Amino acid sequence: MKAEYIYKKYHINCFADDTGLEVESLGGAPGVYSARYASMMGSGNAMTRLLHELEEKDNRKARFRTIIALIIDGKITTFEGIVNGEIIRERRGGEGFGYDPIFQPDGYNQTFAELGTNIKNHISHRAIAVQKLADYLKKR
Repeated sequence: MKAEYIYKKYHINCFADDTGLEVESLGGAPGVYSARYASMMGSGNAMTRLLHELEEKDNRKARFRTIIALIIDGKITTFEGIVNGEIIRERRGGEGFGYDPIFQPDGYNQTFAELGTNIKNHISHRAIAVQKLADYLKKR
């Protein structure tokens, strides 16, 4: 929607992205509303709300998902990046932002916040989607 808005309003080629944390036992919530998750229910902190909602749940599988929409001459092409993992029971780590202190990607024993920005930036959902976008543009 963001890319389409810009393209229709200004008639220029563009791209936009959206990212969300999708938690399996919550039916994919908070999803694209991840940034507004806490305020949507009058709660203060999104991580606190998410941890509270998962307190009694054994299934803590989650994934970060980014979609980039590229519009060139009216044609939309999308690129997806996914990192699977789980929501841990307590916050760990001091780097990153958002849900990084409670998201542990598959294959790692540290959260995104503990891995640090260098590692996270190489394995993240955004990095995967951006790499796909870059590969596509190189071929054009």
